Amino acid sequence: MRQKHRTKKQLENQLQRRIKGQNEAAMKFSFWRFSYTVLTTFCLLGLTAASGPKSDIRDVELKIGIVQRFGEQPTAKLQLEPTKGDRLKLKFKTGNKQQVLVTKNPVKLETLMQALPQAAVEEVIVLGTYRTFETAEDSANKWRSQGMKVEIAQPERWQVWAKRDVYSTPLLRRLLLQNIQAATQEKVYLDTKILKQVPRVSLVVDGKRYSQNGLEISTDKNLIRVNKTEKSENARLYAGRLNLQSNAYGTYTLVNQVPLETYLRGVVPYEIGTDAPAAALEAQAILARTYALRNLRRFAADNYQLCADTHCQVYYGLNGAAAKTDRAIASTRGRVLTYKDQLVDALYSSTTGGVTASFSDVWNGEDRPYLRPVLDAATNFWNLSKQSLADEKNFQKFINRQQGFNESKWDMFRWHKETPLKDITKDLQKFLLVKSSPHGKFKTIQAMAVVKRSQSGRILELAVKTDNSTFILHKDEVRSAFAAPTSTLFYIEPLNKGKSELWGYAFIGGGLGHGVGLSQTGAQNLAKLGWSSPKILQFYYPGTQIQVLSEEIKL
Repeated sequence: MRQKHRTKKQLENQLQRRIKGQNEAAMKFSFWRFSYTVLTTFCLLGLTAASGPKSDIRDVELKIGIVQRFGEQPTAKLQLEPTKGDRLKLKFKTGNKQQVLVTKNPVKLETLMQALPQAAVEEVIVLGTYRTFETAEDSANKWRSQGMKVEIAQPERWQVWAKRDVYSTPLLRRLLLQNIQAATQEKVYLDTKILKQVPRVSLVVDGKRYSQNGLEISTDKNLIRVNKTEKSENARLYAGRLNLQSNAYGTYTLVNQVPLETYLRGVVPYEIGTDAPAAALEAQAILARTYALRNLRRFAADNYQLCADTHCQVYYGLNGAAAKTDRAIASTRGRVLTYKDQLVDALYSSTTGGVTASFSDVWNGEDRPYLRPVLDAATNFWNLSKQSLADEKNFQKFINRQQGFNESKWDMFRWHKETPLKDITKDLQKFLLVKSSPHGKFKTIQAMAVVKRSQSGRILELAVKTDNSTFILHKDEVRSAFAAPTSTLFYIEPLNKGKSELWGYAFIGGGLGHGVGLSQTGAQNLAKLGWSSPKILQFYYPGTQIQVLSEEIKL
């Protein structure tokens, strides 16, 4: 993408005019975006903090839940360690008293179960349970369109709740539940827990134990090791600061406050690896940056922004940071992927199985124009419009083809898994139980069949007949319901194993993950063929642009 070159003096004058023309309220509203734009511009000119006077302009700071439900296990422990020559600084409250402790030794966080003077009732109206945030958000938006106040939570699976601070009394919750049940067929319920004890986290500092509330942890070097064991080699190194804060589930979350560009150093190596070609690493860096900025709303119910696992992006801190991935992050600094000046839904997966999916192939919600079926190959040898993978015969022919794809040499490109009926039954019963589905009360599966596919071949509907009922599994529910498939790009074959009765099913398919957007495996192959990162991104996200983050880009 072409950029207009300006002198340093022109940039300084422009920045001064910008700042002078904004009132205080507007500056507060747009501060982080403005700061990031300026920081990016200075980096492009080589005017970084390392090569000139220290700047007051800050990077975007993220809040990442690196340990999400600490205290869920009554014996849970964490150890926080300073790096060599540094000290931990701990701020917390004991009662109404503010405490500040400084130590060069490891600090332990230990869970203690505290009995309550009297049992407490904790309840929430659950409006739906989902495998992914994307589907939960679509459900939440539908409830909002009907005038409901809702929030998205993740006690284990993603759930949509009636907003707790709005429906805040037992009477309001029960009236709401009655109204919903009378007006809709939605499977809503009141989740009620009677609490006799609750987890409390205490600090052990230099041999002394402290009760605490609102713990903040920092160091002079802005580096902290977090260890779930007492073996130092297992510790993960995080930049920035840490907060231990309560969440919506009666437990605690350890939150890492970290600048965006530093956060990427702990994402890119773990998402795509350090051995990937430079162009693939650059594409991954741009996507990871875009994804983070577009998904800051995910954990609003818990007062942080992103998690550190595959429900968001894998973020394990700086242990895996490498020169190669750092160069990719630095060379793309501030660059994001956009569509019509909006951040794209920067979804990506490990392996598509030979064809990318539309958004609605996997989740409920509106399709994104730039997320559509693309043959994952350097040459277009299969015409998706003429040989639609929605047709079962075409699909099976496609899935049994091995060669010519970007991912052909990858282990998970194609797979064949045979599963006995007893294991399929157990998995399905567990899935339906979590969803509080009435179909879960069955003993045997009598038959299963794919009844509808998308244009990319993904399963949209899979029918299941049991001794109790016949029902449909939709889209990504299929991956949740059975252990064998690693994507929804598969077909099934009944197996008898030489007997008269049904033994089980073979799951025959391809890909690992949802298959929407970039294939990390495919991107590496294209990079080896000499494709640049912009060309790779344009291939997987047609019609998009790479831009430097600015106020013009809508978040």
